[in-house]
Amino acid sequence: MIGERIKRARAAAGLSMQALGEQVGISANTIKKYEHDQSMPSSGVLLKLATALSVRTEYFFRTAQVTLDEVEYRKKASASAKLLKKIESDVVDQAERWLALKSVWPNFPIASFDYHPDVPNVSTLDAVEQVAAKVRTDWQLGINPLPDLIDLLESKGILVIVSNVPQADKFDGLHAKISGQPIVVVSSHWPGCRQRFTLAHELGHLVLHGLLDETLDEEMACNRFASAFLLPDIGLFQHLGEQRSNIDPKELYFLKHEYGLSMATCLYRSADLGVITEEKKRQIFIQFSKNGWRKQEPGNPYPQEQTLLFEQLVYRALAEGIVSESKAAELLQMSVMALHKQRQMLAEAV
Repeated sequence: MIGERIKRARAAAGLSMQALGEQVGISANTIKKYEHDQSMPSSGVLLKLATALSVRTEYFFRTAQVTLDEVEYRKKASASAKLLKKIESDVVDQAERWLALKSVWPNFPIASFDYHPDVPNVSTLDAVEQVAAKVRTDWQLGINPLPDLIDLLESKGILVIVSNVPQADKFDGLHAKISGQPIVVVSSHWPGCRQRFTLAHELGHLVLHGLLDETLDEEMACNRFASAFLLPDIGLFQHLGEQRSNIDPKELYFLKHEYGLSMATCLYRSADLGVITEEKKRQIFIQFSKNGWRKQEPGNPYPQEQTLLFEQLVYRALAEGIVSESKAAELLQMSVMALHKQRQMLAEAV
């Protein structure tokens, strides 16, 4: 058990056995023996391992084990196997803490994801639009911008994990399952509009599963679902009108900051709904490229989203006597003293 955890934490840290051994003051061969459970590190070595791997010592003794099932990446060709391993290790560690919290709760307050829209076979992108509109209707979301997408998905039983692994530009999203519960992974290094589109895209995979006609490309359908879910057609028409000969980039900037979609996605959306022609979209994108906006859009980025549900549930469990302070500190990956400061909401809390 400890061996597998050392191996997983080392992968998450991106360290070789040699590099980890040098930080701890032992040989790479000793690390290898630990990872294969051929030898057991002393308490002193465990403390050094925890420091080198940026984990708490309790991590090595955690009983909950997670296996990611049905893992699907949307990644660039430049994403290395080492990077993907780091991401998966980070996801597994966070998912384990979720399961550890869930396992001590007599009646976990968040229901499992169980949504299946009652719609016929989806064979066109227009039909995908209708599914996105139905989800909004079924979930009573109206047509206004969605201010907190992570909170919405988590309330529906989808586990959202925000990974801190660097090189976030190398992958565009990940979805998987643990014990049947869907997981969606985004990066803390992305701007908010990219996080939101990825979350909505992965929701599209869940909602459209089993509904798409084989002639329809699933990735294209999920992209259309994401843009329709985040920016309904009526919202776009209200802001831009139903038919235009041109769109000023500043209009796209305003849409971006109201609906949480990139300017580029708002431009695509305008062409998808026939507000502008495909030729006009192409011309505007040429201007985007000349201005360097394809890599970094102008103005302030859309604010990032954060996941707060796990932390909120830990404090709720603490208040209701479901977990002890030491268990809460372990789940939150902080010391008991730091937890005390957090509970008192002191400025110097860490």
